[in-house]
Amino acid sequence: MDPRQIPIVVVSYNSPELIRNLLASLRRFYANPVHIVDGSSAEHVDGIRAAVAPFDGVTLHVQGYNIHHGPGMAWAIQTLPLGPVALFLDSDIVVLRDGFIEALLAELQPQHYGVGGVAYVNREGFDIPYAYGAVPYLHPPCMLCNIEVMKQWPMPIKHGAPMVAPMLALHDAGKSDLLRHLDWALNDVTPGTEKVYIDHVGRGTVMNTQGYHLDEWMAEVRAKQAADAQAAADAQAAAEPRGYNPFVLQLIPPQVQRVVEVGCSTGGLAQALKARRPDVHFVGLELDAKAAAMARQRCDEVLQLNIDEAGPEFFASLQGADCWVFGDVLEHLRDPWRVLAEVTKVLAPGGYVVTSIPNAQHWSVQARLNMGAFQYEATGLMDRTHIRWFTRQTMLQMFDGAGLRVEAGIPCMVEEPPIREQALAGVRQMALALGRDPEEAVRDASPMQYAMRAVRA
Repeated sequence: MDPRQIPIVVVSYNSPELIRNLLASLRRFYANPVHIVDGSSAEHVDGIRAAVAPFDGVTLHVQGYNIHHGPGMAWAIQTLPLGPVALFLDSDIVVLRDGFIEALLAELQPQHYGVGGVAYVNREGFDIPYAYGAVPYLHPPCMLCNIEVMKQWPMPIKHGAPMVAPMLALHDAGKSDLLRHLDWALNDVTPGTEKVYIDHVGRGTVMNTQGYHLDEWMAEVRAKQAADAQAAADAQAAAEPRGYNPFVLQLIPPQVQRVVEVGCSTGGLAQALKARRPDVHFVGLELDAKAAAMARQRCDEVLQLNIDEAGPEFFASLQGADCWVFGDVLEHLRDPWRVLAEVTKVLAPGGYVVTSIPNAQHWSVQARLNMGAFQYEATGLMDRTHIRWFTRQTMLQMFDGAGLRVEAGIPCMVEEPPIREQALAGVRQMALALGRDPEEAVRDASPMQYAMRAVRA
């Protein structure tokens, strides 16, 4: 594919000077066809036309209303004859030298969604540092994309982060590997850096139009945050908070000296434990490379590996640790029974295993099964990365089979919707119909998860 024939899509709003600067700098190096999707108000359209007129190969698509960035891109994807590949540029990009389209194209493979600068956002689209749950986000100021792949996913949206809908869909489907990151592409759209190929004039549209015009997005985000605030506060005690589960920390005995945490994430539990017990030697095991790198700042030692693939010799290398921790991990393993059995063999005399495990007997899971709605989700009890499911009874059976005896446990509860009582009434009736203890059935259907501490039997 000839990089100089790739069509370029730009969404414009009330900023003729930015369009003029972009086109002038682009035409110094490239003659690619350019599509300007313009949502300017009536008093600015003539200025946009005048800015575009001196440049050959530029097509102006006047929308007649503020189409916004995301829908403008979506309109181009769905309407224009762009061909297999298109380059998307912000209107406040200035091209400094040639070679950037070639660099993007060299990385783009037919299966990819797109190539550019990939950073991380939360589910509302706000930039965050890398952490579990962070969503890889292809930044739209400069991205080269396969159009047919884009059409397989949600379109960009009217949002402060216009790519958040497709990025969330990719993330939730486990397909973020369809994004390709280039360091220079993120660098060049970040303020205050030494540029390589292009410059993203910081907040250029804001300065030229007196605002992002994202009031609806901000109102939506604020409303969602307000609606979720109480639920998040109630759930924090039972769901893993940022960094660690407080119930797991509570169950770690004060006398332990050597702790091994499987799935240490970014080291939040190590940091919390060492704040109380600086003398504890803390080893973290973590599969994710980025999380492992962050955890090394908080743990005494971090090993990056998949515990499911570890053999007896690996477990033997940690012989004598007096506390192993599995915080919301066992349900993600192919063979948690084997892993616990291997841990028991190398556990120090009198040592402990501390776990937290989601409760598959929770009333909400039973209700989903009753309705045939056993659908996986991004987080929570129905997390699509769970490959093993446990009830209180099968948790105890798993520990017993590994040679461990549970000596302490915490049923982790959250504030739940009123429909809970109706569902639990159904659980009670089912237990009666099957000749089981209805109160025990309700007790076992109430916790979202269990935190447990076990010792060698």
